[in-house]
Amino acid sequence: MKKRKVGLLARVAIAIVLGILSGLFLPTWSLRIFLTFNDLFSTFLDFAVPLIILGLIAPGIAELGKGAGKMLGTTLGLAYGSTLLTGFFAFFSCRAVYPFLLKGAVNGMGVLSQAGDALQGADQLTPYFSLDFPPLFGVMTALVFAFMLGLGLTAVENGKALMEVLVGFREVVNKTISGVIIPLLPLFVFGIFMKMAAEGHIEKVLGVFIKIIVLIFILTVILLLFQFIVAGLIGKKNPFVLLRTMLTAYVTALGTQSSAATIPVTLRQAIKCGVDERIAGFVIPLCATVHLSGSMLKITSCAIAVMMMMNIPVDPAVFTGFIFLLGITMVAAPGVPGGAIMAAIAILQSVLGFGTEAIGLMITLYIVMDSFGTACNVTGDGAIAVIIDKLYAKD
Repeated sequence: MKKRKVGLLARVAIAIVLGILSGLFLPTWSLRIFLTFNDLFSTFLDFAVPLIILGLIAPGIAELGKGAGKMLGTTLGLAYGSTLLTGFFAFFSCRAVYPFLLKGAVNGMGVLSQAGDALQGADQLTPYFSLDFPPLFGVMTALVFAFMLGLGLTAVENGKALMEVLVGFREVVNKTISGVIIPLLPLFVFGIFMKMAAEGHIEKVLGVFIKIIVLIFILTVILLLFQFIVAGLIGKKNPFVLLRTMLTAYVTALGTQSSAATIPVTLRQAIKCGVDERIAGFVIPLCATVHLSGSMLKITSCAIAVMMMMNIPVDPAVFTGFIFLLGITMVAAPGVPGGAIMAAIAILQSVLGFGTEAIGLMITLYIVMDSFGTACNVTGDGAIAVIIDKLYAKD
């Protein structure tokens, strides 16, 4: 009988529990071994992120630009617009709610501020050694170069050879993510929570995490209701019937944690919503790549929480640029659990100034909510399909 593999969420949950227990009971010399791994892993992430951005974004943009037509442009516009709108919805909601949801007695920010102060001062444990292998080029250089290559390939006639190179490089990047980075993430999370527990900060941080997760789930429900009310008004259909029909795709995505793996179910449910089979066959696979409202909601909400925890100023102007860039960058997210957050690390570092500790907390928060974000993504694809069907079914 084939053994069932333990999912990423389960592995992260186990890592958190074991990290807390290890931090409370293991001697300092053994804790420093795992801190050494975390230091090396974070250095490797810094090295790999520009290559990940180049390998994912350049061919992704090039593929989306080919064969462009009116319906393609409309679908891309709706998907990107929905993703951006979700980002601003999450930003303003979290900025308004977090100070009240997580308030306490210290510095006007309570538990959240206490946890952030504790994390910033967490330097009692150090790794045994560090290695320095700087990235080949900076994050913003990688982003600009990727956009230039991707957009350029849509305009040139003889770009087939270069496209094949980029697609091959993307395969290398995807294998690195799915075969190296994602499997090692639980050990990275283990080290983060082990250090927090050893330095006495774990209770405050876990209390913050639970409240953030509950709020993000509530925002997800509100987002889906809004998407289907809009789709129902445009398509002249009952939005609650549409949403109920698409819930099968939602539940399936909870298990697969992959928009790509859920495409057959999403496609079937979209057709049950009355979408023309040809339109559904075009819109659903495309939106599985470009419509990432659930992922945008999670990353934006988690980023604001981590910034408050680390006492990083939350500037609306900076966050506006972050949301616009994130909406484009996540199109490159590979179809593996945690892929969106890996594609977003570059923006978190370059725009919001996240360091190793902040990235670690960000990855942990994101993975805990990963399946819910994916489910929100694919369910919202049905709403876009209904709108496109209304606009183009007669053609």
